[in-house]
Amino acid sequence: MKTKDTTDSKLFIGIDVHKRSWKIHTATDLFDGSDLTIPPNGFALKKYIDRHYKGYQVHCVYEAGCCGFSHHRLFESFGWTSLVINPADICRSGKLQFQKTDKIDARLLCVELKLGRLRCICIPSIEREQLRCLFRRRNDLVKQMRKIKTQLLMQLLYLGIEIPKEYDNPNWSHDFRNWIRGLEFEYITMNSCLRSRMSSFDFVDHQIRSVSKELRAYCRKHYKKDYYLLKSVPGVGGIVACGILSEIGNLRRFKNFKQLASYVGFIPSMRQSGDTLITAGVTPRANHLTRSYLVEATWVALRKDPVIQEYYRTHQGKDVKRILIKVARKLLSRIHAVIRTETPYQIGVVS
Repeated sequence: MKTKDTTDSKLFIGIDVHKRSWKIHTATDLFDGSDLTIPPNGFALKKYIDRHYKGYQVHCVYEAGCCGFSHHRLFESFGWTSLVINPADICRSGKLQFQKTDKIDARLLCVELKLGRLRCICIPSIEREQLRCLFRRRNDLVKQMRKIKTQLLMQLLYLGIEIPKEYDNPNWSHDFRNWIRGLEFEYITMNSCLRSRMSSFDFVDHQIRSVSKELRAYCRKHYKKDYYLLKSVPGVGGIVACGILSEIGNLRRFKNFKQLASYVGFIPSMRQSGDTLITAGVTPRANHLTRSYLVEATWVALRKDPVIQEYYRTHQGKDVKRILIKVARKLLSRIHAVIRTETPYQIGVVS
């Protein structure tokens, strides 16, 4: 009597992804495999699998990072099960805290995948991912503009030029810019230096305005309902709304507010030993860009919403930074409620 194997053989692959090469570790459901270095593309990996593990159910995993999600989409097009994970989710023993190589990382990924202890992060659609790229481009431009402004002010300070009091503030009006352009120096070299700096300023300023306009126009067209729901919340302007839509995506995917607060990073970092509990600020595991924009939006909300103001006053006397994080978390809960209920926010109404 012939026996027939009714189980499907499984292959688990841990991939340490880099620009120039990939280090992989393979293992089947019965045996441990081997380590291998391959060229940095999915087709090279598929060629190796088809040659040595044809007919296996393939499960692969790699860490989220600079390589994005294109490899994940390619693996799924092969019919494989693919996971992209947060590097912080890898369980490391005490010994491996002090040993880190590509080979060790690939092996750890493979072992954790085989044991079923890994959870895939949320993979954005290609459309959402490219919207996120545009939003991050704007953020890079804002950083560049801040640097140019600082260099210009330091140049004036170095030359002993005093800025008029009506212009000495963070907001650079057109009059202030024209005042800088109108400065004349004894030698042409300094005039050329200043023109060059202002030329950089004008270019980046134009880029910021152009990208911001495109962001708002795109979100108004493709996410009109959520865009205007978000803008109804005090402190959330067009750019912050675009940031939430691009960085977080669909807020309805979170089962409750705690999951959203954890994703953004509005949860405490705690350490407890016996009766001693130490809180060390907010967790470092966060979507830092979204968190920073929400903190900035909180300052505007404090000026516009009396309920937010009252909540802030109940914590007065404590550390200002801690209070601001509490208020920002409150603002995030209101944003979540507005999207979940699909009801525009009403200023002054307690939720």
